[in-house]
Amino acid sequence: MSEPESESESAPQSINVVLPDGSELEVAPDATVEDCAYEIGPGLGRDTVAGKLDGELVAKEAPVYDEARLEIVTDQSDEYLDVLRHSAAHCLAQAVERHFDDVKLAIGPPTEEGFYYDFDDLEVDEGDFSALEAEIEDIIEADYDIEREEVSVAEAEERLADEPYKLELLDELAEEGEQVTFYSQGEWEDLCAGPHLESTGEIGVVKLLEIAGAYWRGDEENPMQTRIYGTAFEDESDLEDYLERREEAKERDHRKIGNEMDLFSIQDVTGPGLPLYHPPGKTILRELEGFVEDLNEDAGYDYVETPHVFKTDLWHKSGHYENYEDDMFIFDVGDDEFGLKPMNCPGHAAIFQDHSWSYRDLPIRYAENGKVYRKEQRGELSGLSRVWAFTIDDGHLFVRPDQIEREVEAIMDVIDEVLSTFDLEYEVALATRPEKSVGSDEIWDKAEAQLESVLEKRNVDYDLEAGDGAFYGPKIDYAFEDAIGRHWDGPTVQLDFNMPERFDLDYVGEDNEAHEPVMIHRALYGSYERFFMMLIEHYEGNFPFWLAPEQVRVLPISDDNLGYAHRVANEFGDFRTEVDHRDSTLERKIRAAHDDRVPYQIIVGDNEEEAGNISVRDRFEDQEYDVEIDEFRAHLEAERDEKRSEPDFLAE
Repeated sequence: MSEPESESESAPQSINVVLPDGSELEVAPDATVEDCAYEIGPGLGRDTVAGKLDGELVAKEAPVYDEARLEIVTDQSDEYLDVLRHSAAHCLAQAVERHFDDVKLAIGPPTEEGFYYDFDDLEVDEGDFSALEAEIEDIIEADYDIEREEVSVAEAEERLADEPYKLELLDELAEEGEQVTFYSQGEWEDLCAGPHLESTGEIGVVKLLEIAGAYWRGDEENPMQTRIYGTAFEDESDLEDYLERREEAKERDHRKIGNEMDLFSIQDVTGPGLPLYHPPGKTILRELEGFVEDLNEDAGYDYVETPHVFKTDLWHKSGHYENYEDDMFIFDVGDDEFGLKPMNCPGHAAIFQDHSWSYRDLPIRYAENGKVYRKEQRGELSGLSRVWAFTIDDGHLFVRPDQIEREVEAIMDVIDEVLSTFDLEYEVALATRPEKSVGSDEIWDKAEAQLESVLEKRNVDYDLEAGDGAFYGPKIDYAFEDAIGRHWDGPTVQLDFNMPERFDLDYVGEDNEAHEPVMIHRALYGSYERFFMMLIEHYEGNFPFWLAPEQVRVLPISDDNLGYAHRVANEFGDFRTEVDHRDSTLERKIRAAHDDRVPYQIIVGDNEEEAGNISVRDRFEDQEYDVEIDEFRAHLEAERDEKRSEPDFLAE
């Protein structure tokens, strides 16, 4: 009988990590991110600030694991700013504890534009910002070493005895291991996973921005805490650029412009997160809907419609109940439980299930502009960007396995057309299995590999977003960039091997046997609400001609020209045309049309009426006289049909 292997003999002698170029690096099984960097080169090792493991930002001391995708983060990396801002959040908390007694610490992560820290038992207002900023500057100038320390859970409990929120976090961390990490700087320390800079002196400049209320863990049943927002950069010029963009963002705020243009409202009497679209806003939405419907028709989709509410039996079957219960509006009717739909896909699966299909019938493509409802926390609601009721330009495809790549590529082609129509730059990410999900490892690995294959085949430059997939499958996500450089979530393509299994969906294959289809979820805008919000701010209300709620306004110079103005308006009956018949000067009418962001103004007076032509002025204040009506109408038709990004008649 052979001797059993000892623990040292059975342990792996090395592991491999995958570098960004696809090559593999062989390292010791206990190697850290920093160790891997030194293996690549001593210069990179010295420059390492943090790392990314399968897309997740981690401390450079974090251990790697076999087949992990590894990226080294230096001060030249995009992620460096996240590390800097995380360290700035700690400086804020340290400054607050120096200035205020008995404050309780919650959490303080970096964000896309800066950072925040949540506190309890803190009475602070923006008048305190100058003192806090001065304290933060002192902490930065002191250049404290930021030291990482691993301690036992028992020791962590002693250190955090007076921090109830940290103890709650510690209870969750204790389930994952026996050790937790603290970061300290000077006299101050915090329970934190990192990563952080080497010292406070590396932070640069910090600016505090505003104060808000935030429920602990985002739960309205928990205490309301004080959240201080701030931002941080490496140098003053970057901060000044950001503050300028922030001021511009205020001017572009869709809530401000939406009110000025009478696009939508959200009223207390009708409920939070429930937008009301006024005629001008609905006009834009109808144009957006029509654009997508034309694309869907060309791509072979059939439109379906599902109700706003279903019995929760459907949500149990689809898996939404167990994964989305906290985000659903649920109520009882008699002995049955119902829920407003948080997604359209189960209804589409039920429609597919209602028929018998052959392999020759597939792919089946369903589309619906479907209203869905998600119970976001009230503190998170914000204009159209985060609401309770929103509409998805939804599409669901039921395909054979051999059709997956072709259909995903076709969807990506249409998404490219949508984003190019609005002249939007975008980034692509592959989002993989989240912690809360359904389905086997084998199914998820297969789905992720197929989406990755499509991206590689198309030579798409994409990021990996580990753990950000839908609970039923991985997805390709698009984030588009607006006119001032902000990024917004948009279109998505999601592969789903789970819902067909849960609904027992099948089709008869070429072998006369039952086979399970694959379900593809896709949205071209993401949601109408968020896309509309982005367009308002992107264009600052100056929508392209084809989208503008009022496209042409006819301005009679005097009441004597009012009859001719209406005759001219009739010539442009195919467009959204109004006549300004107010008793006002021409200058005021021009200013009103400009303020209302009308793309074109037609000015008519005695000269135009006598010649039977018009003068044309655009919202950029360019004007042309003696324009033939037929010529201008032909131009507008072309501009509308070609969906040009801005009025260009006077630029020709």
